[in-house]
Amino acid sequence: MPQPDLVIFDCDGVLVDSEIIAARVEAELLTSAGFEISAEELAETYAGLTFKDILMRVEEKSNIPFQAALIDRAEELVDRKLRSDVRIIDGAREAVATVTVPRAVCSNSRKERIEFMLEKVRLLPFFAGRIFSGLDIPSKKTKPAPDVFLYAAEQLGANPKNTFVIEDSVHGITGARAAGMRVIGFTGAGHSYPGHADALTEAGAETVIRRFAELGSTIAALSEWSEDA
Repeated sequence: MPQPDLVIFDCDGVLVDSEIIAARVEAELLTSAGFEISAEELAETYAGLTFKDILMRVEEKSNIPFQAALIDRAEELVDRKLRSDVRIIDGAREAVATVTVPRAVCSNSRKERIEFMLEKVRLLPFFAGRIFSGLDIPSKKTKPAPDVFLYAAEQLGANPKNTFVIEDSVHGITGARAAGMRVIGFTGAGHSYPGHADALTEAGAETVIRRFAELGSTIAALSEWSEDA
């Protein structure tokens, strides 16, 4: 049976249920700063982006100037909340353990945050030495740019065309597809919303799963079929 060279997991909203936690904090900060938005709206529209990029997009949309200090405040508050409240996504540990080919994490979160979350939920040993943050790669370009995915593949000697990515956000899928990788959408986290699966499919996911129990069979089935075949 054909095997992928590499399986890449996004972190927030895929391995750990952190997107909704961050969205609640960030929505409250934005609302206090003059742009009223709910956590659900923020997650649906901006999941997968750094808070800096969210601020830039909101500024462009609303013409409300935000203080740069808001970024540091958001990082501090989100970190604090994640350290106390973050939980593993149901079935993630078992699913990751069944991936026998090389696996990695590609995220827009800071590497320190990725590591403390994965350590808290006991997933860190599965990805030791294979955690890539878009903030740390040479280009510093975060998703939806493809750079972090391509950098991970290069470092791990994987062919992007034979690499699978598990992503929960339109922005992440956009980046993975631009990297030439094959994408499985995931909608099993707390920030999922009506129409989520459709949005991920439209962004380029080949298929979408809601439970990690489906991951192994999905990768196996897709590995049998290639767009180049």
